[in-house]
Amino acid sequence: MSKFKKLSHVIYRCDYHIVWTPKYRFRVLEGIIRQQMKEDIEMLLEWIGCEKKELNIQIDHVHLIVSVSPKVSISRLMGILKGNTAIKIFKSYPKLKKKPYWGNHFWSRGYCVDTIGLEEEKIRKYVKYQEDQERRDEQEGFDF
Repeated sequence: MSKFKKLSHVIYRCDYHIVWTPKYRFRVLEGIIRQQMKEDIEMLLEWIGCEKKELNIQIDHVHLIVSVSPKVSISRLMGILKGNTAIKIFKSYPKLKKKPYWGNHFWSRGYCVDTIGLEEEKIRKYVKYQEDQERRDEQEGFDF
């Protein structure tokens, strides 16, 4: 039962693997923007009452493994994460609004979400070490 959490009338384990990208998959999630994004996502998850299990921000997408209360829908969670981080990024870095085709939208419209079941540890390792694997693949000459 240690992997389960409790609320007053429910015992749950709702873990999700979520991936989302900046609009047009622009490669802007690096350096200070990446650090600010990490801090903002962690702060918002705490505010909503969700537990971050893994977070990996790569140059053109974000991987998040999160435990979500049954009271919070995934669409609401993503609306809060994407909406609030976009507003803060555009306020902090107004020149990003001038990027071609960007307008007032930082994130692409959709996202990918998957539930995590018995293979949790395997998925966590994938999220944590994916960037290293992509770097090795690039050095070996694979093109994706």
